[in-house]
Amino acid sequence: MKSCPVKVEAQKAGLRTLQPQKVRDPRFIDELKSLHPAVIVVVAYGQILPSEIIHLPGYGCVNIHASLLPKYRGAAPINRAIINGEEKTGITTMLMDEGMDTGPVLLQEETDITPEDTAGSLSRRLSKIGADLILPTLQGLEDGSLKPEPQAGEASYAPLLKKSDGLIQWSKSAEELSDFVRGMNPWPGAYGFLEGERFKILKAVPVCPPEKNSSGEVAGVIVKAAGNELVIGTGKGRLSILEIQPAGKPVMPVKAFLQGRRLREGMRFDIGE
Repeated sequence: MKSCPVKVEAQKAGLRTLQPQKVRDPRFIDELKSLHPAVIVVVAYGQILPSEIIHLPGYGCVNIHASLLPKYRGAAPINRAIINGEEKTGITTMLMDEGMDTGPVLLQEETDITPEDTAGSLSRRLSKIGADLILPTLQGLEDGSLKPEPQAGEASYAPLLKKSDGLIQWSKSAEELSDFVRGMNPWPGAYGFLEGERFKILKAVPVCPPEKNSSGEVAGVIVKAAGNELVIGTGKGRLSILEIQPAGKPVMPVKAFLQGRRLREGMRFDIGE
């Protein structure tokens, strides 16, 4: 089993580590109980903790979640926030219960989602915010200054992404597709098919207001492929591709891509529906 970065650093510091294949393994749970933990901190853990562990520590299990709960409960909050065009997101520290990210909130910190953010860049920024919130959260629990508050507002969900979720639906607007490309970068990656060949698109921007879109334009059709411009019609507006990756090739700027390709106006990407 591959060691996570936290385990590596803990071992460097001479700390004891446990890494079970399955968190429900009775031997692991017994070992955990023997430690009498005051608190357990959980960050992006890929298994559901059993009730036996959730209620084991005196101060509870603290989860660091990458959204402003109750929005975007689930496994892919960073991707979904960008894909949905959100302007803000953040980190929530919360006490875990048996639900999916439903426990009471301890602390929250917001950050803007910029037009240049990808899931990768936003994840790095949120990781830093989350790390900075751990200590004040634990201190507040210990000294009693932090009172858990039930989640308030309408909940939304961010289910786990699959590789197939990256297929581009060209019938969406250029604005939506730009957000989609950013939200899928770096994984699973937004992709489309042109004449049977798969292309991953890593950066793309709308190039004209939706109201200026040609009335006869067809979604997925190349409307310009020259110089450093590869422009594709969408359901509303046009999308300019800036970075692209053919299957089995490195990522490249669109100018380099076009120099090695015979693309022409009128060629059409599979619609993706």
